[in-house]
Amino acid sequence: MVTIHDVARYAGVSSMTVSRTINGTKYVRPDLREKVQATIKALNYTVNQSARNTRVGATGPRIGILYSNPSPSYLNEIMLGGLQQSSRSGCQLLLEECGGLASQKTALKKLLAAGVDGVILPPPLCDSRQTVNMLKAGGVMALALATARPMEEVSSVRIDDYQGALAMTRYIIKLGHKDIGFIKGDPAHTPADLRYVGFVAAMEEAGLKVDDSKVVPGMFTYRSGLLAGEALLKRPDPPTAIFASNDDMAAAVMAIAHGLGIKVPEQLTVCGFDDTPVASTIWPPLTTIHQPIVALGRTAVAIMTEQIKKARTGERPEAVHQLMKFTLVERASAAKAPA
Repeated sequence: MVTIHDVARYAGVSSMTVSRTINGTKYVRPDLREKVQATIKALNYTVNQSARNTRVGATGPRIGILYSNPSPSYLNEIMLGGLQQSSRSGCQLLLEECGGLASQKTALKKLLAAGVDGVILPPPLCDSRQTVNMLKAGGVMALALATARPMEEVSSVRIDDYQGALAMTRYIIKLGHKDIGFIKGDPAHTPADLRYVGFVAAMEEAGLKVDDSKVVPGMFTYRSGLLAGEALLKRPDPPTAIFASNDDMAAAVMAIAHGLGIKVPEQLTVCGFDDTPVASTIWPPLTTIHQPIVALGRTAVAIMTEQIKKARTGERPEAVHQLMKFTLVERASAAKAPA
C-alpha cells in the first residue's frame, strides 16, 4: 500500500508538505500543491483514516467484514452476531462485498480508506493468503472466520468440521443406512474438504464402501444442490440417505425429492450442515449439524476489538484461535433406512 512518505519521495517534497496538502492547509505554494495532488492521483494514494483517527484520539475500533459468500442466510447469521457484539464493545462495523481479485482489491481499498483497524474474513476469503497479505501490507490485522485450516499468525474462530461430518455420518449409519450419497461443498473453502474427509472416515470405520458415483460436486448454493439432487435421485439406484455439506444444498435435495414423489424421510433421509434458518423452516425440518454461527460472529468481533485495543497501546497482539462447539440437531428429515 502507498504511504504518505512514498508520495513525498515521488513528488520531491517533504512529508509535511504532503500532509498539509491533504488537509487543505493554505501554507503550501500553489505549484507544490499541484505537484503533490498529481502524485497522489498517479500513485492512487488514499488516506489511512485509521491512523488519522488514532492521532486525533478516536477510540472506537472500526472493523471491516469482507465477504464473498453465496449463502445469504449464513452471512445474515454472522452479521447478527457481529452487530450484537459491536453494540457491547463500542466498535463500528463496515461491510464490503467482493467477487474476483479485482473487486477484492477495490473492496479492500474502500475499507482501508474508511479507516478500519481490522478486517474479519468469512468463508471462503478466510482461506485466502493473498487477502491476508494485502491487509498486512496496509497495516491492518485480519481474522479468519470458519476456516478449517487456520494460519498460525492470523486469529481465527471456527468449529471442527471434520468431527461434525464424522458425527453426522455415524448418526445416519446408526439409522441403518448403508447406501449414502454425499454432496461436496465449494472446493475453494477448506471446511468443504474436511466435511468430505469426515464422511469418508465414518464410512470406512463402519466397514462401508463409499460409492464414488454417489459423491457429487456442489458449491454451497441452493442451485448447485438442485443439480446434485437430480444427479443422485434420478439414477436407477438412488441412495437411501443423502448428506449435503450445507443446509442450502440439503433443502434443494428435498425440493427435488418432493418433485419426484419421493417421501422424506420414509423413503429418503436428508441431512445438512450449519443449521442456518432454512433448516427449521422447510418441511420436514432438517436434521443438521448446528454450527453456532451467531456466536462465531460475536466472538470474532470480540477478539478483534480486544486485539485492536492492545495494538493501540503499543502491544503486539498474538493470534487467538478459538474452537467452538457444534451439536447434532435431530429433526424430521431423518429416519431409519427403509426395509
